[in-house]
Amino acid sequence: MSTTRRQALAAIGAATFGATQAANAQIPRSQVASDYRVVHGKIRQSVMGWCFKPMPATELAKHSRDIGLVGIEGIGADDYPAAKKLGLDISLVSSHGFAKGPFSRDNHAFCIDTLKQRIDLAVEVGCPSVITFTGMREKGISDKQGTQNCVDCWKAVIGYAEKKKINLVLEHLNSRDDSHPMKGHPGYFGDDVDACVDMIKQVDSPNMKLLFDVYHVQIMNGDVIRRINQYKDVIGHYHTAGNPGRGELDETQEINYPAVMRAILKTGYKGFVAQEFIPTWDDPVAALRHAAKVCDVS
Repeated sequence: MSTTRRQALAAIGAATFGATQAANAQIPRSQVASDYRVVHGKIRQSVMGWCFKPMPATELAKHSRDIGLVGIEGIGADDYPAAKKLGLDISLVSSHGFAKGPFSRDNHAFCIDTLKQRIDLAVEVGCPSVITFTGMREKGISDKQGTQNCVDCWKAVIGYAEKKKINLVLEHLNSRDDSHPMKGHPGYFGDDVDACVDMIKQVDSPNMKLLFDVYHVQIMNGDVIRRINQYKDVIGHYHTAGNPGRGELDETQEINYPAVMRAILKTGYKGFVAQEFIPTWDDPVAALRHAAKVCDVS
């Protein structure tokens, strides 16, 4: 092979590699314009309100609308009307929380009553899903019994969800990170995403789904894209955050979010993907704008 031909092929290879890297690499903070707004919109992006406290929910909703997000969750029901008036959907309705869940039968009445109330609220505000959790492990309750307790509780309410055409989405959480009360949840029963899917299948309803939190799955199970494809038929909602640290979706963390978003699109998923990272930058709105660009794949 001549030197000229070798050089030409090398240049083509380098250009192709560079284009591939640019398409899939993490996006540095410096590469996001201060006025960036979602361009493609193939991913229906939402934002989790609690992460941005003490910013008021209405202020967060205004910023989210200006960035081009289409939904908001994790805010108080009193703030729903203002968010909807700004043009945002309520992407997820909260319920009984992760600490007091159906792992213990002592919590069943509370969980069932709360879930039914929140299903009614979801109908009222036009939201497709209500979140649920397993709750924490408790002494004297085996994993086998805890699994059955969770399944029995959800079966007691899933008919109501079906009637109202609302999904229950079970969130899998990591139990490894003990550095912060919202970065990890030591003692949480539903910390294995495969086991969560097994419980969902035992409920045996098209309205019982998995909330696939990419951050938590990465920590506990990994193999994120393969699991997205494996569980695509039961995934009803997505959350994001950078790992380690549950921070921004930037080049300092390990998850390749553009690739993850493309994998989600390939499954045919049409629901919401909510940004649930805890901002560390001085400007949390800039952090949200950056995350929106990272996930706005073509």
